[in-house]
Amino acid sequence: MAQETKRYAVVTGANKGIGFEIVRQLASKGIVVVLTARDEKKDFIKAKFGKLDILVNNAGISGLKQEADLAGAELGWANLPQTYELAEACLQTNYYGTRGMAETLIHLLQLSNSPRIVNVSSSIGIIKNIPNKRAQGVLGDVENLTEEKLDEILKEFLKDFKEGSVEAKGWPTFASAYTISKAAVSAYTRILAKKYPSFCINCVCPGYVKTDLNSNAGNVPVEEGAARAVRLALLPDGSPSGMFFVQQEVSSF
Repeated sequence: MAQETKRYAVVTGANKGIGFEIVRQLASKGIVVVLTARDEKKDFIKAKFGKLDILVNNAGISGLKQEADLAGAELGWANLPQTYELAEACLQTNYYGTRGMAETLIHLLQLSNSPRIVNVSSSIGIIKNIPNKRAQGVLGDVENLTEEKLDEILKEFLKDFKEGSVEAKGWPTFASAYTISKAAVSAYTRILAKKYPSFCINCVCPGYVKTDLNSNAGNVPVEEGAARAVRLALLPDGSPSGMFFVQQEVSSF
């Protein structure tokens, strides 16, 4: 491959599971993949490659306390404990981590002729799964959606979680923080796509993939789940942006 046509990618959460397989599949297409991308890596990428073509935000945690000696399927996901500390960590990793990576690397992506961002989300975070009317209104108002409004919703959720009023305030009770974090990731994808119309920016639910996140209780092979994210990373120019894909089909947010 000629030097000028080389493409470069960053994949987060790439040490195992879906992320590791995304790296493998991208590399098999001749794409150079950077496995870690903390802030200091930004200068390395610019000096070494001069641009970034693909960012896949995959890093995520469940926000649930998983017992080391029990598989999720045996314990029952509905019965896994949720704590405020885990909820806070879940939002920080899943949403603010995704947002932070995009903000850090956006200038390098602007140097690409075909910039792509793929945010790994989940169908659990679709708006109809969040009974809270204010959250529904903010998340569904695409034209007026902003990072600041998302911050307000997440702060409200954490406040209600801390006060033990999740159910009373209309927040999801099952995998609460994970659900809200993925709703935020999907909403942020729409914000980014609107802000950078020359980019191709989408989010994807890869399915219930068998990984450590669910104690390997998933029913989708990791190779299949990863391929769904890779497909979006390699979409041709002119492809849809600001969309939510469930597996390979466009879905409502």
